[in-house]
Amino acid sequence: MMTLMVVMLSGQLAAQAPKTAELEIKTSAQCNMCKETIEKAMAFEKGVTKANLDVETKILKVTYKVAKTTPEAIRKAVSEVGYDADDVAADPKAYANLSDCCKKPEDREFDHSGHQH
Repeated sequence: MMTLMVVMLSGQLAAQAPKTAELEIKTSAQCNMCKETIEKAMAFEKGVTKANLDVETKILKVTYKVAKTTPEAIRKAVSEVGYDADDVAADPKAYANLSDCCKKPEDREFDHSGHQH
């Protein structure tokens, strides 16, 4: 009888565990081209169900399946397309390949202030 109670209880606890979680990541995104690049990368990231980058705040909001991926893997995926993700620095090769307007202001060749994408 005790074994049956333990099995039932653990089944109820497992059923209550969240299947998805939300994550906010501070990125180094600069413009709408960055938004497209990052959101496209998230669309191909295993376990990510929703991603939206607010260009003004540079915050990427991600909804993901906890059984399929982790916050660390999501940050790494952002880094691999050339952007900082919280404390994970952008992959140097990917960053070098970004359009000039997608780079941090101090790394740009040209002034893109007031330039819309």
